[in-house]
Amino acid sequence: MSASHAVPADCENCQTPLQGHYCHACGQSAHNPVRSFAHAVEEVFESFWHLDGRIFRTLRDLLVPGRLANAYLEGKRVRYIPPLRLFVVLSLLTFFVAKIAVHIDSDGKDNDARTQATAQLRGNFDQARTPEEVELLRRKLIDALKEGRAQMPANIPGARAGFDASIANIDKQAQRRLKAIGAPVTVAPEAEFASSDADKDLGESTPFESPMPGFANRWVDEQVKRINNNVPRLQEDPQRAVNAFFAAVPSTLFVLVPLFALLLKVFYFFCKRGYLEHLVVALYSHAFLLLDLLVVLLLSLLGTAVASWGAWAAGLIGLLQFALVMWMPVYLLLMQQRVYRQFWLVTVIKYCTIGGIYFTVVIFAATLLAVASIARI
Repeated sequence: MSASHAVPADCENCQTPLQGHYCHACGQSAHNPVRSFAHAVEEVFESFWHLDGRIFRTLRDLLVPGRLANAYLEGKRVRYIPPLRLFVVLSLLTFFVAKIAVHIDSDGKDNDARTQATAQLRGNFDQARTPEEVELLRRKLIDALKEGRAQMPANIPGARAGFDASIANIDKQAQRRLKAIGAPVTVAPEAEFASSDADKDLGESTPFESPMPGFANRWVDEQVKRINNNVPRLQEDPQRAVNAFFAAVPSTLFVLVPLFALLLKVFYFFCKRGYLEHLVVALYSHAFLLLDLLVVLLLSLLGTAVASWGAWAAGLIGLLQFALVMWMPVYLLLMQQRVYRQFWLVTVIKYCTIGGIYFTVVIFAATLLAVASIARI
Protein backbone atom coordinates (compact mmCIF):
# COMPACT_ATOMS: atom_id res chain seq x y z
CA MET A 1 0.00 0.00 0.00
CA SER A 2 1.32 3.46 -0.91
CA ALA A 3 2.05 6.04 1.71
CA SER A 4 -0.85 8.17 0.55
CA HIS A 5 -3.24 5.25 1.15
CA ALA A 6 -1.69 4.06 4.43
CA VAL A 7 -4.01 3.57 7.40
CA PRO A 8 -3.32 6.27 10.03
CA ALA A 9 -2.20 5.29 13.51
CA ASP A 10 -4.81 7.51 15.17
CA CYS A 11 -8.47 8.12 14.39
CA GLU A 12 -8.80 11.22 12.23
CA ASN A 13 -12.06 12.10 13.98
CA CYS A 14 -11.22 11.80 17.69
CA GLN A 15 -7.46 11.06 17.66
CA THR A 16 -7.92 7.78 19.57
CA PRO A 17 -5.16 5.23 18.80
CA LEU A 18 -6.55 2.71 16.28
CA GLN A 19 -6.60 -0.99 17.01
CA GLY A 20 -8.33 -2.15 13.85
CA HIS A 21 -10.24 -0.95 10.80
CA TYR A 22 -12.70 1.03 12.93
CA CYS A 23 -12.22 3.38 15.88
CA HIS A 24 -13.42 1.70 19.08
CA ALA A 25 -14.29 5.12 20.53
CA CYS A 26 -16.35 6.81 17.81
CA GLY A 27 -16.83 4.02 15.27
CA GLN A 28 -15.36 5.87 12.27
CA SER A 29 -13.66 3.77 9.60
CA ALA A 30 -9.87 3.98 9.41
CA HIS A 31 -10.04 4.12 5.62
CA ASN A 32 -10.43 7.59 4.13
CA PRO A 33 -12.74 7.43 1.09
CA VAL A 34 -11.27 10.61 -0.43
CA ARG A 35 -7.85 8.96 -0.67
CA SER A 36 -8.89 5.66 -2.25
CA PHE A 37 -11.28 5.23 -5.15
CA ALA A 38 -12.09 1.66 -4.08
CA HIS A 39 -13.10 2.79 -0.59
CA ALA A 40 -15.11 5.67 -2.07
CA VAL A 41 -17.14 3.24 -4.20
CA GLU A 42 -17.56 0.91 -1.23
CA GLU A 43 -18.87 3.74 0.92
CA VAL A 44 -21.52 4.63 -1.68
CA PHE A 45 -22.89 1.09 -1.70
CA GLU A 46 -22.37 0.62 2.01
CA SER A 47 -25.17 3.06 2.80
CA PHE A 48 -27.55 0.51 1.30
CA TRP A 49 -25.86 -2.84 1.55
CA HIS A 50 -23.01 -2.62 4.08
CA LEU A 51 -20.79 -4.61 1.74
CA ASP A 52 -19.02 -6.58 4.41
CA GLY A 53 -20.52 -9.94 3.53
CA ARG A 54 -23.80 -9.33 5.35
CA ILE A 55 -25.87 -8.89 2.22
CA PHE A 56 -24.89 -12.29 0.83
CA ARG A 57 -25.41 -13.98 4.21
CA THR A 58 -28.78 -12.24 4.59
CA LEU A 59 -30.04 -13.28 1.16
CA ARG A 60 -28.77 -16.83 1.66
CA ASP A 61 -30.60 -17.25 4.96
CA LEU A 62 -33.67 -15.45 3.63
CA LEU A 63 -34.13 -18.26 1.11
CA VAL A 64 -34.71 -20.76 3.95
CA PRO A 65 -38.19 -20.23 5.47
CA GLY A 66 -37.93 -18.84 8.99
CA ARG A 67 -34.15 -19.04 9.38
CA LEU A 68 -33.42 -15.32 9.03
CA ALA A 69 -36.36 -14.16 11.15
CA ASN A 70 -35.54 -16.61 13.94
CA ALA A 71 -31.87 -15.66 13.97
CA TYR A 72 -32.64 -11.96 14.08
CA LEU A 73 -35.22 -12.35 16.84
CA GLU A 74 -32.77 -14.45 18.86
CA GLY A 75 -30.39 -11.48 18.90
CA LYS A 76 -28.03 -12.45 16.09
CA ARG A 77 -28.38 -9.09 14.38
CA VAL A 78 -24.86 -7.96 13.54
CA ARG A 79 -24.39 -10.55 10.81
CA TYR A 80 -27.52 -9.52 8.87
CA ILE A 81 -28.94 -6.53 7.03
CA PRO A 82 -31.64 -4.91 9.21
CA PRO A 83 -35.08 -6.01 8.03
CA LEU A 84 -36.38 -2.53 7.25
CA ARG A 85 -33.33 -1.64 5.14
CA LEU A 86 -33.53 -4.95 3.28
CA PHE A 87 -37.23 -4.44 2.62
CA VAL A 88 -36.76 -0.88 1.34
CA VAL A 89 -33.92 -1.76 -1.02
CA LEU A 90 -35.67 -4.84 -2.42
CA SER A 91 -38.96 -2.99 -2.92
CA LEU A 92 -37.30 -0.14 -4.82
CA LEU A 93 -35.17 -2.52 -6.89
CA THR A 94 -38.02 -4.92 -7.66
CA PHE A 95 -40.46 -2.33 -8.90
CA PHE A 96 -37.73 -0.50 -10.82
CA VAL A 97 -37.11 -3.73 -12.71
CA ALA A 98 -40.89 -4.20 -13.04
CA LYS A 99 -41.11 -0.96 -15.01
CA ILE A 100 -38.62 -2.40 -17.47
CA ALA A 101 -39.96 -5.95 -17.60
CA VAL A 102 -43.68 -5.11 -17.80
CA HIS A 103 -43.86 -3.11 -20.97
CA ILE A 104 -46.94 -2.40 -23.07
CA ASP A 105 -45.74 -1.69 -26.58
CA SER A 106 -49.15 -0.74 -27.87
CA ASP A 107 -48.51 2.14 -30.22
CA GLY A 108 -47.41 0.21 -33.24
CA LYS A 109 -49.57 -2.85 -32.61
CA ASP A 110 -52.72 -0.89 -31.83
CA ASN A 111 -52.24 1.40 -34.80
CA ASP A 112 -51.69 -1.60 -37.07
CA ALA A 113 -54.81 -3.26 -35.67
CA ARG A 114 -56.88 -0.12 -36.21
CA THR A 115 -55.49 0.26 -39.73
CA GLN A 116 -56.32 -3.35 -40.57
CA ALA A 117 -59.81 -3.01 -39.10
CA THR A 118 -60.44 0.17 -41.08
CA ALA A 119 -59.18 -1.45 -44.26
CA GLN A 120 -61.39 -4.50 -43.71
CA LEU A 121 -64.38 -2.29 -42.98
CA ARG A 122 -63.72 -0.24 -46.09
CA GLY A 123 -63.46 -3.44 -48.12
CA ASN A 124 -66.85 -4.58 -46.81
CA PHE A 125 -68.51 -1.33 -47.85
CA ASP A 126 -66.75 -1.40 -51.22
CA GLN A 127 -68.71 -4.55 -51.98
CA ALA A 128 -72.01 -2.67 -51.58
CA ARG A 129 -73.33 -1.53 -54.96
CA THR A 130 -76.56 0.26 -53.99
CA PRO A 131 -77.64 2.62 -51.19
CA GLU A 132 -79.83 -0.14 -49.83
CA GLU A 133 -76.86 -2.51 -49.54
CA VAL A 134 -74.81 0.21 -47.84
CA GLU A 135 -77.56 0.89 -45.31
CA LEU A 136 -78.12 -2.82 -44.69
CA LEU A 137 -74.43 -3.38 -43.95
CA ARG A 138 -74.22 -0.22 -41.85
CA ARG A 139 -77.26 -1.22 -39.80
CA LYS A 140 -75.95 -4.76 -39.25
CA LEU A 141 -72.56 -3.57 -38.00
CA ILE A 142 -73.93 -0.78 -35.82
CA ASP A 143 -76.60 -2.97 -34.21
CA ALA A 144 -73.91 -5.46 -33.17
CA LEU A 145 -71.78 -2.66 -31.69
CA LYS A 146 -74.73 -1.06 -29.89
CA GLU A 147 -75.58 -4.41 -28.32
CA GLY A 148 -72.04 -4.76 -26.97
CA ARG A 149 -71.98 -1.12 -25.89
CA ALA A 150 -75.18 -1.52 -23.87
CA GLN A 151 -73.56 -4.28 -21.82
CA MET A 152 -70.73 -2.00 -20.64
CA PRO A 153 -71.34 -0.27 -17.27
CA ALA A 154 -71.89 3.46 -17.74
CA ASN A 155 -69.86 4.38 -14.64
CA ILE A 156 -66.64 2.79 -15.90
CA PRO A 157 -64.61 5.65 -17.37
CA GLY A 158 -64.11 5.35 -21.11
CA ALA A 159 -65.63 1.86 -21.22
CA ARG A 160 -67.97 2.84 -24.09
CA ALA A 161 -65.55 5.14 -25.87
CA GLY A 162 -64.20 2.35 -28.09
CA PHE A 163 -67.71 1.38 -29.19
CA ASP A 164 -68.55 5.02 -29.89
CA ALA A 165 -65.46 5.44 -32.03
CA SER A 166 -66.28 2.27 -33.98
CA ILE A 167 -69.86 3.41 -34.59
CA ALA A 168 -68.63 6.77 -35.83
CA ASN A 169 -66.11 5.03 -38.10
CA ILE A 170 -68.83 2.83 -39.61
CA ASP A 171 -70.93 5.91 -40.35
CA LYS A 172 -67.93 7.56 -41.94
CA GLN A 173 -67.24 4.57 -44.18
CA ALA A 174 -70.89 4.31 -45.11
CA GLN A 175 -71.00 7.97 -46.12
CA ARG A 176 -67.79 7.57 -48.10
CA ARG A 177 -69.30 4.65 -50.02
CA LEU A 178 -72.52 6.56 -50.71
CA LYS A 179 -70.49 9.38 -52.22
CA ALA A 180 -68.53 6.88 -54.31
CA ILE A 181 -71.66 5.37 -55.88
CA GLY A 182 -73.28 8.79 -56.40
CA ALA A 183 -76.08 8.31 -53.89
CA PRO A 184 -77.41 11.03 -51.53
CA VAL A 185 -75.48 11.21 -48.26
CA THR A 186 -77.57 11.42 -45.11
CA VAL A 187 -76.39 12.03 -41.54
CA ALA A 188 -76.79 8.80 -39.62
CA PRO A 189 -78.60 9.21 -36.29
CA GLU A 190 -76.16 6.71 -34.71
CA ALA A 191 -73.29 9.13 -35.37
CA GLU A 192 -75.08 11.87 -33.41
CA PHE A 193 -75.91 9.39 -30.64
CA ALA A 194 -72.34 8.09 -30.47
CA SER A 195 -70.81 11.54 -30.47
CA SER A 196 -73.01 12.97 -27.74
CA ASP A 197 -72.76 9.85 -25.61
CA ALA A 198 -68.99 9.72 -25.96
CA ASP A 199 -68.77 13.34 -24.88
CA LYS A 200 -70.89 12.47 -21.89
CA ASP A 201 -68.64 9.53 -21.01
CA LEU A 202 -65.48 11.63 -21.26
CA GLY A 203 -66.75 14.92 -19.93
CA GLU A 204 -69.39 14.14 -17.33
CA SER A 205 -69.74 11.37 -14.83
CA THR A 206 -72.52 10.21 -12.61
CA PRO A 207 -71.69 10.85 -8.92
CA PHE A 208 -70.24 7.71 -7.40
CA GLU A 209 -72.41 6.10 -4.75
CA SER A 210 -71.50 3.18 -2.49
CA PRO A 211 -71.87 2.10 1.16
CA MET A 212 -68.57 3.85 1.89
CA PRO A 213 -68.51 7.17 3.80
CA GLY A 214 -69.29 10.35 1.89
CA PHE A 215 -65.67 11.53 1.75
CA ALA A 216 -64.64 8.20 0.21
CA ASN A 217 -67.35 8.45 -2.45
CA ARG A 218 -66.25 11.99 -3.24
CA TRP A 219 -62.63 10.85 -3.54
CA VAL A 220 -63.57 8.05 -5.94
CA ASP A 221 -65.75 10.45 -7.93
CA GLU A 222 -62.84 12.87 -8.26
CA GLN A 223 -60.53 10.07 -9.43
CA VAL A 224 -63.12 8.98 -12.02
CA LYS A 225 -63.29 12.51 -13.43
CA ARG A 226 -59.50 12.63 -13.69
CA ILE A 227 -59.41 9.22 -15.37
CA ASN A 228 -62.01 10.39 -17.87
CA ASN A 229 -59.73 13.25 -18.78
CA ASN A 230 -56.75 10.92 -19.03
CA VAL A 231 -58.42 8.35 -21.31
CA PRO A 232 -56.96 9.87 -24.52
CA ARG A 233 -53.47 9.84 -23.02
CA LEU A 234 -53.91 6.23 -21.89
CA GLN A 235 -55.04 5.18 -25.33
CA GLU A 236 -51.98 6.86 -26.80
CA ASP A 237 -49.49 5.44 -24.28
CA PRO A 238 -50.83 2.78 -21.85
CA GLN A 239 -47.33 2.34 -20.44
CA ARG A 240 -47.88 5.55 -18.46
CA ALA A 241 -50.39 3.76 -16.24
CA VAL A 242 -48.05 0.78 -15.71
CA ASN A 243 -45.15 3.02 -14.71
CA ALA A 244 -47.33 5.10 -12.40
CA PHE A 245 -48.68 1.98 -10.70
CA PHE A 246 -45.27 0.42 -10.06
CA ALA A 247 -43.87 3.74 -8.86
CA ALA A 248 -46.57 3.95 -6.20
CA VAL A 249 -46.37 0.34 -4.98
CA PRO A 250 -43.36 0.74 -2.60
CA SER A 251 -45.06 3.51 -0.63
CA THR A 252 -48.25 1.44 -0.45
CA LEU A 253 -46.31 -1.49 0.97
CA PHE A 254 -45.21 0.72 3.86
CA VAL A 255 -48.86 0.73 4.92
CA LEU A 256 -49.59 -2.92 4.19
CA VAL A 257 -46.60 -4.42 6.00
CA PRO A 258 -47.50 -2.91 9.42
CA LEU A 259 -51.05 -4.12 8.85
CA PHE A 260 -49.77 -7.64 8.24
CA ALA A 261 -47.74 -7.39 11.46
CA LEU A 262 -50.89 -6.30 13.28
CA LEU A 263 -52.71 -9.40 12.01
CA LEU A 264 -49.86 -11.56 13.29
CA LYS A 265 -50.07 -9.81 16.65
CA VAL A 266 -53.82 -10.46 16.89
CA PHE A 267 -53.72 -14.12 15.84
CA TYR A 268 -50.59 -14.88 17.89
CA PHE A 269 -51.58 -12.76 20.88
CA PHE A 270 -50.63 -15.45 23.42
CA CYS A 271 -47.16 -16.07 21.97
CA LYS A 272 -45.67 -13.37 24.20
CA ARG A 273 -44.10 -11.50 21.31
CA GLY A 274 -44.23 -7.74 20.99
CA TYR A 275 -45.60 -5.95 17.96
CA LEU A 276 -42.11 -5.02 16.73
CA GLU A 277 -41.13 -8.69 16.73
CA HIS A 278 -44.14 -9.45 14.55
CA LEU A 279 -43.10 -6.53 12.36
CA VAL A 280 -39.70 -8.17 11.84
CA VAL A 281 -41.48 -11.32 10.66
CA ALA A 282 -43.68 -9.26 8.36
CA LEU A 283 -40.72 -7.38 6.89
CA TYR A 284 -38.74 -10.53 6.17
CA SER A 285 -41.85 -12.22 4.73
CA HIS A 286 -42.39 -9.36 2.29
CA ALA A 287 -38.65 -9.14 1.59
CA PHE A 288 -38.72 -12.74 0.37
CA LEU A 289 -41.82 -12.09 -1.74
CA LEU A 290 -40.05 -9.12 -3.32
CA LEU A 291 -36.91 -11.15 -3.95
CA ASP A 292 -38.96 -13.95 -5.49
CA LEU A 293 -40.85 -11.47 -7.67
CA LEU A 294 -37.56 -9.83 -8.68
CA VAL A 295 -36.23 -13.16 -9.94
CA VAL A 296 -39.48 -13.78 -11.84
CA LEU A 297 -39.14 -10.38 -13.53
CA LEU A 298 -35.48 -10.97 -14.37
CA LEU A 299 -36.42 -14.33 -15.88
CA SER A 300 -39.02 -12.52 -17.96
CA LEU A 301 -36.31 -10.22 -19.32
CA LEU A 302 -34.09 -13.24 -19.92
CA GLY A 303 -36.91 -14.95 -21.79
CA THR A 304 -37.13 -12.00 -24.15
CA ALA A 305 -33.37 -12.12 -24.72
CA VAL A 306 -33.29 -15.86 -25.49
CA ALA A 307 -36.53 -15.99 -27.47
CA SER A 308 -34.55 -16.74 -30.62
CA TRP A 309 -33.11 -19.92 -29.09
CA GLY A 310 -36.33 -21.79 -29.59
CA ALA A 311 -39.50 -22.86 -27.81
CA TRP A 312 -37.58 -25.03 -25.32
CA ALA A 313 -35.87 -21.96 -23.80
CA ALA A 314 -39.16 -20.09 -23.38
CA GLY A 315 -40.77 -23.21 -21.92
CA LEU A 316 -37.95 -23.70 -19.40
CA ILE A 317 -38.10 -20.09 -18.25
CA GLY A 318 -41.88 -20.26 -17.98
CA LEU A 319 -41.59 -23.40 -15.86
CA LEU A 320 -39.10 -21.70 -13.54
CA GLN A 321 -41.38 -18.68 -13.19
CA PHE A 322 -44.35 -20.91 -12.39
CA ALA A 323 -42.34 -22.78 -9.75
CA LEU A 324 -41.21 -19.51 -8.13
CA VAL A 325 -44.78 -18.20 -7.96
CA MET A 326 -46.06 -21.47 -6.49
CA TRP A 327 -43.26 -21.42 -3.89
CA MET A 328 -44.43 -18.08 -2.45
CA PRO A 329 -47.44 -19.33 -0.40
CA VAL A 330 -45.60 -22.51 0.61
CA TYR A 331 -42.64 -20.46 1.86
CA LEU A 332 -44.90 -18.20 3.93
CA LEU A 333 -46.65 -21.19 5.50
CA LEU A 334 -43.35 -22.84 6.43
CA MET A 335 -42.00 -19.57 7.78
CA GLN A 336 -45.07 -19.00 9.95
CA GLN A 337 -44.82 -22.50 11.40
CA ARG A 338 -41.07 -22.30 12.09
CA VAL A 339 -41.23 -18.86 13.70
CA TYR A 340 -44.26 -19.41 15.95
CA ARG A 341 -43.82 -23.18 16.43
CA GLN A 342 -47.44 -24.19 16.88
CA PHE A 343 -49.18 -27.39 15.82
CA TRP A 344 -49.53 -27.73 12.07
CA LEU A 345 -53.34 -27.75 12.17
CA VAL A 346 -53.41 -24.53 14.21
CA THR A 347 -50.80 -22.97 11.94
CA VAL A 348 -52.72 -23.86 8.77
CA ILE A 349 -55.98 -22.44 10.16
CA LYS A 350 -54.31 -19.20 11.23
CA TYR A 351 -52.37 -19.02 7.97
CA CYS A 352 -55.51 -19.35 5.86
CA THR A 353 -57.42 -16.83 7.98
CA ILE A 354 -54.63 -14.25 8.01
CA GLY A 355 -53.98 -14.86 4.32
CA GLY A 356 -57.63 -14.42 3.41
CA ILE A 357 -57.96 -11.15 5.31
CA TYR A 358 -54.67 -9.79 4.03
CA PHE A 359 -55.33 -10.87 0.44
CA THR A 360 -58.67 -9.04 0.50
CA VAL A 361 -56.98 -5.90 1.80
CA VAL A 362 -54.23 -6.19 -0.83
CA ILE A 363 -56.76 -6.51 -3.65
CA PHE A 364 -58.67 -3.49 -2.35
CA ALA A 365 -55.45 -1.49 -1.98
CA ALA A 366 -54.25 -2.52 -5.44
CA THR A 367 -57.56 -1.40 -6.94
CA LEU A 368 -57.39 1.99 -5.25
CA LEU A 369 -53.74 2.29 -6.22
CA ALA A 370 -54.52 1.52 -9.85
CA VAL A 371 -57.30 4.10 -9.89
CA ALA A 372 -55.11 6.73 -8.24
CA SER A 373 -52.20 5.96 -10.56
CA ILE A 374 -54.29 6.31 -13.72
CA ALA A 375 -55.84 9.49 -12.37
CA ARG A 376 -52.41 11.09 -11.87
CA ILE A 377 -50.54 10.16 -15.03
